[in-house]
Amino acid sequence: MHAMMPLLKDTDFPAIQRSKLDTIQINLGYKCNLACLQCHVNASPKRTELMDKETIDLIFDYAEQTGASTFDVTGGAPEMNPHFKYLVERASKNGIKMIDRCNLTIMEEPGYEDIAEFLAKHKVDIVASLPCYTEDNVDAQRGDGVFQGSIRVLQTLNKLGYGKDNSDLVLNLVYNPVGPSLPPAQEGLEATYKEHLLEHFDIQFNQLFTIANMPIARFGSTLVSKGQFDSYMDLLKGSYAESNLDNLMCKSLISIDYQGYVYDCDFHQMLNLPLGVTNKPKTHLKDLFKHNMQNGKITIADHCYGCTAGQGSSCGGA
Repeated sequence: MHAMMPLLKDTDFPAIQRSKLDTIQINLGYKCNLACLQCHVNASPKRTELMDKETIDLIFDYAEQTGASTFDVTGGAPEMNPHFKYLVERASKNGIKMIDRCNLTIMEEPGYEDIAEFLAKHKVDIVASLPCYTEDNVDAQRGDGVFQGSIRVLQTLNKLGYGKDNSDLVLNLVYNPVGPSLPPAQEGLEATYKEHLLEHFDIQFNQLFTIANMPIARFGSTLVSKGQFDSYMDLLKGSYAESNLDNLMCKSLISIDYQGYVYDCDFHQMLNLPLGVTNKPKTHLKDLFKHNMQNGKITIADHCYGCTAGQGSSCGGA
């Protein structure tokens, strides 16, 4: 990652401030059943980092203090954390909205076959990665057989009520480009996804989120090795739209890593960028209880242009 360090210096990205905290994004660990090319956390089956139950309990305490009403759970494959079900069940009892960022294929792995019904029982929103609606593109980015496995799981989720009209079980899909380009217009691509998946696989879903690939971690290394890093950064900067600043997720979200350290967003977490409010090299959640986050500074860097390019994206799509 040393080749990308200049990315973090002397950025001309505009200064931004926090509003009221609404969402706590929780990275439950980097262990995953896949090792996708675009993964910005370098997750894989070989990773062993996983959040412990004590840190999860601390997050509940912080949510109670701040009034944060949504847990956005990610990984790796968050379902592979041994305390995943405890987190979901406790959030459900506490009236906290749960979002599970799921790679779909985990639900076909031995020991995880009950996850779909478990999520439905607790009315967990699913944000599922399906980087394209064609088999060749998905398998090229995520591995052979991933597309067909994803289709089978989506069909299972539909049978449980996910993504269906008049159902309160929310199923959103995520698209990200295969290479160093910006995603197309979200609304038009969503219509194409819905038409194709319904016609060919009888699959329904609620919304499509289009997300630009961040030039960090595994995807960033690929750009560097192909000599495409600078041109991709030029594309992101050249596509900057000021109107996207108002909707940046970092204004109402914090990201917590598996050890309990806090960052302004999931991408900052992967680069170990300090939390803007404290500006300490590392800020643990237990030390954040005494800080008022609202109107605080947000750390910025050049990769922030990935959230403001074109239609904008962050983790919530355009």
